Amino acid sequence: MNFEYKTKGVCPSKVEFSLEDGKVHGVKFQGGCNGNLKAIGKLTEGMEATKVIEILEGNTCGFKDTSCADQLARALKDALTR
Repeated sequence: MNFEYKTKGVCPSKVEFSLEDGKVHGVKFQGGCNGNLKAIGKLTEGMEATKVIEILEGNTCGFKDTSCADQLARALKDALTR
């Protein structure tokens, strides 16, 4: 199933991904640091969503209380509750 999440407090405006049998696929951020965000997508490809959340949740960026990685974790948590 495909999901789109509007991010808050980070450079990208949204993150898109799909979940198949609880696994993460096709993570794509719109905006932000292109290379780093492509890397997040590659590193999380095929991982259990719960494991990605466990690893990325709470990660911060500079003075912000969130980050692109944290926003992905929040998006996955949201998707899993639907």
